[in-house]
Amino acid sequence: MSFPTPVRYPPPGLPESVSVYEVGARDGLQNESVILSVEVKAEFVRRLVGAGLRTIEATSFVSPKWVPQLADAEALLPLLPEGDALRFPVLVPNRAGLARARAAGASQVAVFAAATESFSRRNLNRSLDEALAMFAPVVSEAVGARMWVRGYVSMCFGDPWEGRVPVEQVVRVAGRLMEMGCAELSVGDTIGVATPGHVHDLLGALVASGIPLAQLAVHFHDTYGQALANTLAALEAGVTIVDASAGGLGGCPYAGSATGNLATEDLVWMLNGLGVDSGVDLGQLVQTSRWMAGHLGRPSPSRVVAALGPDPEQG
Repeated sequence: MSFPTPVRYPPPGLPESVSVYEVGARDGLQNESVILSVEVKAEFVRRLVGAGLRTIEATSFVSPKWVPQLADAEALLPLLPEGDALRFPVLVPNRAGLARARAAGASQVAVFAAATESFSRRNLNRSLDEALAMFAPVVSEAVGARMWVRGYVSMCFGDPWEGRVPVEQVVRVAGRLMEMGCAELSVGDTIGVATPGHVHDLLGALVASGIPLAQLAVHFHDTYGQALANTLAALEAGVTIVDASAGGLGGCPYAGSATGNLATEDLVWMLNGLGVDSGVDLGQLVQTSRWMAGHLGRPSPSRVVAALGPDPEQG
């Protein structure tokens, strides 16, 4: 089946290419009520690789008590495809999670911090400073083991309990994570309240603080329909790493107003129209999200998947 594509109108000043950091297999599936088999999860990752995605956050080594959807993390890693260009980071919450990840053969990990006290206490049951102190030995040990480490900062643009989050507060937390040794930093709009001007200001402040633009990624939620607009603002600021979730899977269980992540298909459609290369085959990606939606028993929330209609092979 052929898929329509947008007409390309490349504006000046945008990056020539963007790396898509795919989060559907971890951030997406951890928020689904359906618990999939490890074989289905492995096939999902294989199909994402087949669509051209090269960095796919595969799973989480958080306690199965808290995230039962990803309780099979150890069983999943040996089933993932191999390739020098492929990366499969995994989320680790603490040193115990890191130990599990290392024993399972992971070589890339991510830690997840918050920019606000309220969210840190609700998500990690620790103050912001206590949470950062907990992550320091995790990052240090991972770096010492020659592992690649990503740092997430959530609630960068707004918090459901605290409201507006000062830019300087986000910069402080981001700086602490980078000082620990993180190779990449993803700034997240967990409840989807960011707008393009706010994105420009925060990214500018992060760069001014000394964090290289090449190490910054953005992670937007589409609660208020702003995810693509905010992504474009980030591209205009020079960001070249964008988090997205195939089919728009995922959200945040600790933020009641949050809806799904930016859909990878919607991102790729926009990038194609802008003439920005992502290396992703939109048609194969759409088919993958339709396939996963069938396993989850509900339609994909991606606007592009919906616009292209049902898969004729599935009736």
